[in-house]
Amino acid sequence: MLELNRVQAFYGTIQALKDVTLTVRSGEIVTLIGANGAGKSTTLMAISSVVAVGGGTIVFEGRDITRLSTDRVVALGITQVPEGRMIFPALTVLENLRMGGYLRRDRAGLRADEEHAFQLFPILKERRKQPGGTLSGGEQQMLAIARALMARPRLLLLDEPSLGLAPMVVEHIFAVIARINTEGTTILLVEQNAQMALQVAHRGYVLETGRVVMSGAAADLLADPKVREAYLGDGT
Repeated sequence: MLELNRVQAFYGTIQALKDVTLTVRSGEIVTLIGANGAGKSTTLMAISSVVAVGGGTIVFEGRDITRLSTDRVVALGITQVPEGRMIFPALTVLENLRMGGYLRRDRAGLRADEEHAFQLFPILKERRKQPGGTLSGGEQQMLAIARALMARPRLLLLDEPSLGLAPMVVEHIFAVIARINTEGTTILLVEQNAQMALQVAHRGYVLETGRVVMSGAAADLLADPKVREAYLGDGT
């Protein structure tokens, strides 16, 4: 479904991505793990065309999207849940959801997807008339995911969905991520909590200073001593 071939990206003169090559197959959850500053979020933003690609190619479903604008990337079926949620705080929960479907014109489908979002996150139905800015951090993360799903993406990019959340909320979020995947959405997940990410993913890539240094089945990475020591806090 998605192929990055030797992708480079820069912030001014600083090179954030150095020949990043990876693939995501239809139906998978693929996770990117690594330390802060490794280039994980930059990779997602390059796919979404929020960060310009300075070299290499990005191909989605056989089409080169390297130079497309962000709105065209979304129209092709890729949506992103950004780090920090980035909901619209002054808009209600329902208005936030409808912003997620702004490119769509099928009103019946949009209403059905609103109801599906409320099934995934029942608390959002209770809060549907509240401004997004009044929600808790966990509720805002749920809203950010639900808003992205309103575009009916074939590929969902998730950036640090567990960041700053209580453990019980994190477990709920990851259960929903697994459900979204089983319902047919392919997912590329960036996550600081490597343990949770590798438990839910099919495959993973390890990034260090803008480069892919390791990849493989998620179960293999989870069991790898180097990964465990560096990212899972296992010094044994």
